[in-house]
Amino acid sequence: MIDTSHATVAPRPVGVNPWVPSTVRIQAIRPEITDVATYDLEFVDDEKGARFRFLPGQFNMLYLPGVGEVAISISGDPAQHGTLAHTIRKAGNVTAALAKLPVGATLGLRGPYGTSWPIETARGNDVILVAGGIGLAPLRPVVCDIVTNRSSYGRVSILHGARNPEGLLFPSEYEHWRANGIDFQTTVDRAADGWTGSVGVVTLLLDRLPLPNPAETVLFACGPEVMMHYTTKTAMGRNVDPGHIWLSTERNMACAIGLCGHCQFGPVFVCKEGPVFNYERIAPYLTIEGL
Repeated sequence: MIDTSHATVAPRPVGVNPWVPSTVRIQAIRPEITDVATYDLEFVDDEKGARFRFLPGQFNMLYLPGVGEVAISISGDPAQHGTLAHTIRKAGNVTAALAKLPVGATLGLRGPYGTSWPIETARGNDVILVAGGIGLAPLRPVVCDIVTNRSSYGRVSILHGARNPEGLLFPSEYEHWRANGIDFQTTVDRAADGWTGSVGVVTLLLDRLPLPNPAETVLFACGPEVMMHYTTKTAMGRNVDPGHIWLSTERNMACAIGLCGHCQFGPVFVCKEGPVFNYERIAPYLTIEGL
């Protein structure tokens, strides 16, 4: 029987106040795809860095003095301590300023915030992760946990879609994931010269995916709302229980406290109540434009 309790917020380690910014240093920058890079951040205060903990799906606020701050999901391994990975798309004033920073530059960080992917719900069951574009970044900590604790999960499939082959995230990690017993599949909206893989929306991969035990299958999805809407419809059409489907609306996050109102999604505030929601909680709002 799958536990369908709500996603949880990570416990706050003693001595780490998520509301007070800490100074972090850029340890490394790894370009991923066009306008997207992963930043490995280390705490200037080593003791604070050693105490910092997060759960898959949570986010931090990154702050640049004189520019502003931005909510970014943590894309690293929850089991590794000392550095925090954030995969960031250059899309606004703050992220554009971040993209100009070199290794060694410092910025402010506060967090972690938000609900997490319900890992304990997934363990012992078959798992499907569906990601659209950069939506793979908030799911990557789940993949790290699966790789580390592979025997705790049943069948695991990752279905990753992008507009074109150049938009597929973390390509250097695919073979490692496959080598750890994960069925990893990709699809693109538009093929390019030399592309021999699937062409079409990511739900086509879900249509074709073997589901030997849908009653004991958990699905996590992150991407554009329209993608998540059709993903859930496809999954439910294949007898996956809607109570076993979890979605991240992380692109709606703004101030982390629900004060500015930019994160409002229907009646919920993503910063305060999300970003990870059970499908049944937000289903009515996934297809409403402008939310």
